Amino acid sequence: MDTAKKVQNLKDRLTYIRDIFAGKEDESIRLLSARLNDLLERHQSQPGGVSREQLVRLEDLFDFSERKLDTTLTPMDRVRIVRHPQRICLKDILENVYDNYTEIGGRGEFNIDPSMLIARAVFSRRVGDKVVNQMVMVIGQEKGHGEAFRNGGSVKPAGNAKALHYMKVAETENIPVHTFVFTPGAYPVEDWPGAAQQIAKNLYELAALKVPVISIFSEGGSGGAEAVGLADRRIMLSHGYYSVISPEGAAAIEGGLRGGARATPELIEKCARQLCITAEDNLQNGYIDRILQEPPLGARPNHYEFFRELRRELIQATNEVVSGVKSMKLYRAMAVRGNKADDAESIFMRWTLSKSALNRLVDQRQRKFRSLSRHARLDGTGIVNRAVTATKGAVWATHSFLRYDLLGRQKKRLDAMFEDIGAEAHLVRHKLLMPLKKTVDKVMGNGAERPAVGEEVMKRLTRLSCPEDGACLVGSEWSWTSPRSHEDRTITCPNVRTQHCPDLWVPDLFGDFAGVCPSCGHHFPMEYRWYLENVFDYSESKEFNQQLESVNPLGYEKFDFKLDKAKEKTGLKSACITFETTIEEVDTVVAVLCAPFRGGSVGAAEGEKFIRAAERATRKRQPFIAYVHGTAGIRIQEGVNGVIQMPRCTIAVRRYIDAGGLYLVLYDTNSYAGPVASFLGCSPYQFAVQSSNIGFAGPGVITETTGITIPPDYHRAYHALSRGHIHGIWDRREVKKNLHQSLLTMGGRNLYYR
Repeated sequence: MDTAKKVQNLKDRLTYIRDIFAGKEDESIRLLSARLNDLLERHQSQPGGVSREQLVRLEDLFDFSERKLDTTLTPMDRVRIVRHPQRICLKDILENVYDNYTEIGGRGEFNIDPSMLIARAVFSRRVGDKVVNQMVMVIGQEKGHGEAFRNGGSVKPAGNAKALHYMKVAETENIPVHTFVFTPGAYPVEDWPGAAQQIAKNLYELAALKVPVISIFSEGGSGGAEAVGLADRRIMLSHGYYSVISPEGAAAIEGGLRGGARATPELIEKCARQLCITAEDNLQNGYIDRILQEPPLGARPNHYEFFRELRRELIQATNEVVSGVKSMKLYRAMAVRGNKADDAESIFMRWTLSKSALNRLVDQRQRKFRSLSRHARLDGTGIVNRAVTATKGAVWATHSFLRYDLLGRQKKRLDAMFEDIGAEAHLVRHKLLMPLKKTVDKVMGNGAERPAVGEEVMKRLTRLSCPEDGACLVGSEWSWTSPRSHEDRTITCPNVRTQHCPDLWVPDLFGDFAGVCPSCGHHFPMEYRWYLENVFDYSESKEFNQQLESVNPLGYEKFDFKLDKAKEKTGLKSACITFETTIEEVDTVVAVLCAPFRGGSVGAAEGEKFIRAAERATRKRQPFIAYVHGTAGIRIQEGVNGVIQMPRCTIAVRRYIDAGGLYLVLYDTNSYAGPVASFLGCSPYQFAVQSSNIGFAGPGVITETTGITIPPDYHRAYHALSRGHIHGIWDRREVKKNLHQSLLTMGGRNLYYR
């Protein structure tokens, strides 16, 4: 029986090797296949004919060949390793790394989302004569070993919501969180709570989660990975990958494939190499802290020594994070900094932290992400201008502190005191003096009744400002009109079959009507310049950070030419414009994502401009508006340099909102993917221009990923509103008026005008 098991194990190993190399013929693979076939023939023809020595020799040959083949792995081979059913999964880690655990939030198929596994786990450590149990919350995607109900580790919105719930439980209990990233990407459905919106919520909470967070990356697929991957320490398995998109997806985009057509293996291999997705690539770029070495050709469930290394690494990383913020550490901190993973178990450090230590922990996490991706953008600002900008920032911060914190806080207290005194005086006057006045008036005969309010006054108070229009629209003369308004032709409204709209003359439609059908209200797409001039008074504004420029940090083939073409076409250096403006006498910081520049996709330059805009709004105590003319998501040609902007920008938003700012997002045209699933979707105030589309993935991606054919209006703004993803839909002609109303009535306890 033992011989049969060993023979079967060798067959499984050969199958695994063939799967990893996708049918590539290699001398080592051919040799293993021939030797194994000979052994199988002897085993089948003569039971017991295979000696123990022959098995040992063949096992040694397999070990040697795996080590040799491991040196030839391509990035795409590593992708196939992490996707293979024999790859370790989170359940294997719970069984072999932690001393005890209890699965919570569901079990197996009886689960709101089986692809997200939550467990309360324990490390048992001997300290002197005592055994100490150190609790952690384990959260991660579970792929299993081919079980269909696990959905391949592709987590639905409810699964990410469950993960967030138990992160907050860990925060309440003051225990560390260990997250494990085993996902090809999130499941792209818009049902409540929504794929993009839930990932954004997770990132927003992780940005300031007051417990140590350690993350282990095996398969990191874009936004699905970021939902649990924002951590104090990010450790990547040596055969894992972390990418903005799957190599197959990148190949489909590069090849311009449509209708389910498949890219060639050569193009897929090329894209996997260009995206720089391996552990070594991500360590070099600074997006992970270190690499945990795996056995040749990747860790599998029978590699018990690897599980011991993983255990030591988790303890070491948690000790490092805790020692970095604890006030009482002394020699233990020096021992932990020595990075001797072998000694990790011998160093005991209590993982519960004080309130001040937790605040330092969050600050360190936020500063760490703030410093990332500097190499992936070009900053043409000169040294002198940088020094001037830094000086101005310090002056603004000092001015805000003196005016709004030091003096303003005292003024608020005095105002509150006088308000209370005034309210008390009013009540005393009303209760004590008014009855006396009424009595005197009655005795003196001065109690004549007041005249009734006239009908004209009542009409003025209750009617609409412009009842003939149905709403009070800002006049018909715009400071900037679309170039299309000079075209002498007519156009048909898309709703003509249902609303019977007449044909529209283009000069009227894109001139006086601002691209809005007067019959049904359908909004035709409008250039971003229309909003810049007619809503934000861009010509009178003050643009900043215009020298930040998008580049090609990965050396992606032909992308330099595409970038130069986009810059020449739009006159912009990146897809993001940031400026200060005034909306009806309210000073505001605005960030605009422009669809004509590479679809409004976000890379390192766009992320940095957005972060600096949020920091500027924080220093100057101004509202912060993000107008999204359109965004196709994260720029795939920048790889993880683009993906990392999701947590970076979300952290900037979290810091701004925590400082008492007002962050408002306005969507237009088409807004999808990473930005919506992070720094846009986490806003407490999100609005959309009528007829816009908002979602996590486009219709084609949803159909290809899930097999579900969705209706044409699946991503329309009114559906997003009905799902609770946005908070209102605005007419384009009323955007400026609605923005001003929002600035006066929404959020922001520390705005300069409050």
